[in-house]
Amino acid sequence: MYNEIKLEKGMYNLSEKSFTSALEELDPSSAYIGTELESLDAFERQLKRYNIKVCGTECDRVEKFFNSTETAVLFPEYVKRCILKGFDNTVLSSVTAVKTVCESGQYLGCIMNDTNEYTTTTQTNSLPVSVVKEGTTAVVLEKFGRLINASYEAVRKQRLDVFGVMLRSIGVKLANAILTKAMDTLINDAESISVSSLTYANLAELYGSFDCFDMTTVIANPSIASKIAAMEQLSDSKTNADGRMILPFGSELIKTSAVDENTIIGIDKNFALEFITSSGLVLETDKLIDRQLDQITVSISCGFRKITPDAVNIITISTN
Repeated sequence: MYNEIKLEKGMYNLSEKSFTSALEELDPSSAYIGTELESLDAFERQLKRYNIKVCGTECDRVEKFFNSTETAVLFPEYVKRCILKGFDNTVLSSVTAVKTVCESGQYLGCIMNDTNEYTTTTQTNSLPVSVVKEGTTAVVLEKFGRLINASYEAVRKQRLDVFGVMLRSIGVKLANAILTKAMDTLINDAESISVSSLTYANLAELYGSFDCFDMTTVIANPSIASKIAAMEQLSDSKTNADGRMILPFGSELIKTSAVDENTIIGIDKNFALEFITSSGLVLETDKLIDRQLDQITVSISCGFRKITPDAVNIITISTN
C-alpha cells in the first residue's frame, strides 16, 4: 500500500492535520502489525520506499531527497523531525506535567481554591470544599523561532546524519530559549527559603518544604549544580538513565542556564507546570520542497502556567 501513495505538496496544508497524519490516513500503520514494517510509521515507510537512508554507514546525502518531485515532498518532514528530536530531548520535557494545545494566542485555564483542610466530617456537617473556577488572567502565547540560512548548493552533498545533528542542535537551543520562560513561571510567587550560602542542609530543608507533594526534581544553574555535585554528602550518589544525578532524597538534579545563580527550584514535575502551545513546530515547507533553502523558518508559539503552587518551592541565595 505504501508503494502506491502519490506524494504532493498539498499534504502539508490540510486543515488540522500534520504531514504524517495525512500519510497515516492513506497508509495506516495498523495494516502492518505482524510484518517486518511494523516498527515504521507512514513517513518512515516512504523513506524505505525510496531507499533514502538518513543514518548509518550507508547514509545518503541531502540531494537524495531531490531525485524526484515526490521524494522532495518528504524533505520538510525530515527537517522538522530532526529539529523536534532535539527540541523534545531537553529539560523542557522533564519539567512539564502536561501539554495543552490552544487554538488562539491566549489561554485562560482554570484554577483551584483548595485551602480548606482535608479532615474527617461528621454526618451532619458539610464536606470541606475545593473550588475549581475559570482563571482571571490569560496566558499570552509568545512566538519563539529561528531563521536558518543554508543554500541548497551548500548542503546538497552533506551527509543526512551530519545535517540532522545540526538541525537537532537548533531544536535543543530553541527549547532552551523557551525554558527561560518556563523557569520564570515556576519562580513567580513561589514559596522561598532564603540562605546566605548553599549547604546540603539547605537542600534537605527544600525537600522538607514539600507537604502533600514530592520533590521529584531540583533545577539549578550549571555553576550551582556543580557545587551541589561536589558536596561530600553526594559522593555516593547515582545517576539515572539520562545521566542526571539523583540526590539522596530521590530528586533528579537538572542543570540549566535558564535559572540564575541565586535560585534553586524544587518541583513535583507531575503537578507543577503546564506547557501551552497554539500549534506544533511550524516550518515553511514550500521553499524546502523547491530547493529554496536560503531561508528556512522554524517557530512555535507557546506559554506556561503554574498548575499547583504547592508543587513548587525555591531557595534564594543572598548576594550580600
